[in-house]
Amino acid sequence: MNRFLCSIVLLLTSITGLSQTRIEGKVKDTKGRPVAGASISIKDSYDGATADSLGGFSFVTEEKGERMVLVSSIGYLLLERPVTIGSSTLKLDLQLKEAPDELKAVVVTAGSFEASDSKRTTVLNSIDIVTTASANADVTGAIRTLPGTQQVGEKEGLFVRGGSGEEAKVFIDGTLVNNFFYSSVPDIAQRGRFSPFLFKGTVFTSGGYSALYGQALSAALILETIDLPDQSSANIGVSTVGLNGGYQHLNKKKDASWGVNYAYTNLLPYFELVPQRPDYFKVPQFHYADANFRFKTKTGGMVKFYSTFQANQLGLRNADIDSAALKNAFSLSNQNLYANLSWKEKLGKKWRMNLGLSYSNNLDDIGNQLQDQDDKPIAIQGLPYVLKNFAYDLRSSLAQTKLVMERKLKGLSAVRFGGEYLYFHDRLEARDTSFRARSLDDHFKAVFAETDIYITNDLAAKLGARFEHSSLLSRSNLVPRISLAYKLGNLGQASLAYGMFYQKPERNQLVINTNLDYTRSTHYIANFQKVTSGNTFRVEAFYKKYEDLVKTFPGLDNSGYGYAKGVELFWRDKKTFKGFDYWVSYSFLDTRRDYLNYPNSIQPNFAANHTASLVLKKFITKWKTQFNASYTFSTGRPYYDIRYNSNEDKFAIYDQGTTINYNNLSFSVNYLPTVGNPNAKKFVVWVLSVTNVLNQDQVFNYNYSFNGSIKRPVVPPANQFFFLGCFISFGIDRTEDVINSNL
Repeated sequence: MNRFLCSIVLLLTSITGLSQTRIEGKVKDTKGRPVAGASISIKDSYDGATADSLGGFSFVTEEKGERMVLVSSIGYLLLERPVTIGSSTLKLDLQLKEAPDELKAVVVTAGSFEASDSKRTTVLNSIDIVTTASANADVTGAIRTLPGTQQVGEKEGLFVRGGSGEEAKVFIDGTLVNNFFYSSVPDIAQRGRFSPFLFKGTVFTSGGYSALYGQALSAALILETIDLPDQSSANIGVSTVGLNGGYQHLNKKKDASWGVNYAYTNLLPYFELVPQRPDYFKVPQFHYADANFRFKTKTGGMVKFYSTFQANQLGLRNADIDSAALKNAFSLSNQNLYANLSWKEKLGKKWRMNLGLSYSNNLDDIGNQLQDQDDKPIAIQGLPYVLKNFAYDLRSSLAQTKLVMERKLKGLSAVRFGGEYLYFHDRLEARDTSFRARSLDDHFKAVFAETDIYITNDLAAKLGARFEHSSLLSRSNLVPRISLAYKLGNLGQASLAYGMFYQKPERNQLVINTNLDYTRSTHYIANFQKVTSGNTFRVEAFYKKYEDLVKTFPGLDNSGYGYAKGVELFWRDKKTFKGFDYWVSYSFLDTRRDYLNYPNSIQPNFAANHTASLVLKKFITKWKTQFNASYTFSTGRPYYDIRYNSNEDKFAIYDQGTTINYNNLSFSVNYLPTVGNPNAKKFVVWVLSVTNVLNQDQVFNYNYSFNGSIKRPVVPPANQFFFLGCFISFGIDRTEDVINSNL
């Protein structure tokens, strides 16, 4: 009986075995590498296996006919393979595609330095900016240590890749800032109006920037303000140049906050200690006040409002270049109001909305007076003296709104589109003997679309287009923007970018002729970058073609042109030496242009061929002290005496040369006595900084007299700048910020 039962069992087992089919094969990725641990199964059954270390698998199934084999693995897209299961062994070669992964995916970087704390490609953050020795807590001061920027000390603005300061624009929370820098003073560069601690993210694009932004021929500095503070806090500060204080309140639910700040700067005590070259008959004074509120919406969005009011004045006197018996007294009174409201919102799982509103109003009361040696006003008819007495008010306002909609696509891919409307109003009103007033109004509109396409984790593209129309120019333009990025495994990634960029002529040119057209540039960029947890290496080559630049002679038109090309290097290392952070940048620039009153195509006087910066930071925990140093070098810039030749009815170069090389070694020390103390109720920072430690001569340009017989160098108001301050925060401990940014 037992023998009979065994036979039945063996027979049934044999029949079952004969009805099963073996399925075997290998699972690999698109590069032929085995995918160990991949799960292989037949849909709607329990049959399947797991791939071994070589990607091999094998299992048997009783399923027959048309079936679907499913293959899955973390980091890869699900694979569905239709198969026909018969009686013989089924062999499968399965290939998985990598799933888009933000941490692994390639990033389009050509022309762009991202400095957000949340980005893997972090280059600079707010702590970096305030601890860069030469920056003096000015956002653009720290940006000037990055490749592509020029060291221009006689005029405010970012001069990038052969572009003038007017060709780089600044955006806060997506909208254009009309007067980011303090108002111009002859031959003295002005700093930015905004504190670096207002921003959590900084993106500096030296070319090829996104279609979401426009009206900048050369570069865009894109700043994103901070969200809610971690906790309520107050701060006060006193320094050699002024006082400041502020308060930030966070509600109990930690979903809303408000804050106010005020700062007063008066340079009288400093000027008494450190003599200045100009005779300041009205010492610079600055009032700064801001207010903000922020709150989270019920769906996780964020609403942010930020507003500043600033007022300042100064007056300085210099010897007149055309007569040793005369002086020029320049005065400026400025009021500036800026407000920004932004709203970020998630609309369902795949849609996001960014809405921005901003308004700014800037009023400059500018005057210049010709004076005798007793500082008494004097009027002299005839050129050039008749032009040296003037007074006028310059008011500029900008109201704008911008909407960006984003739709998430498959994986990391996304499409963004939207539009913006900007209303510019500028009014120039002269108050001298020949009263003149002129207003300019421009209703500027733009629509744009851009898409991020992640073909794989290793290959991505950003395609965009932008359409703009200016009512003042009565002209429109349509521009393409294209960027590609390819990841070279562990070696890094390569990117390419191409784009066209338009910009309206300057206000002082449009006041004379509103029939001018847009100026235009075309960017070609090739980039290689490797970013690790502690190092960043980047090399970038570019070519930029300028067209339709504004010429002021023989007529005011768009017949100007030019080019810029070069190579840039950047290396940052936070890993090799413990507690030691440094970066090195180098830029080579070859540029020429024929614009304004240039007699032909020449290298502009704001462009140096070679520029290099070295920034060093060392935090010594035992001493609770951070030491910062930066050194910047650039070769001399060209200067020209360009004057009108009445005999030949043209402008000509009567004299030219090259300034001395620029050198600036700056040093700062930050002493933090309360750092690391868990019981400390306040966080204290002492700051001491010195620019141009070696007291080296700096010449930025040369001015010429009307007849060219006198030539005078343009130099800084003083060779060095010294700063000593103490800043105390209550209720917030910045120990973690300091440690994270230095160790």
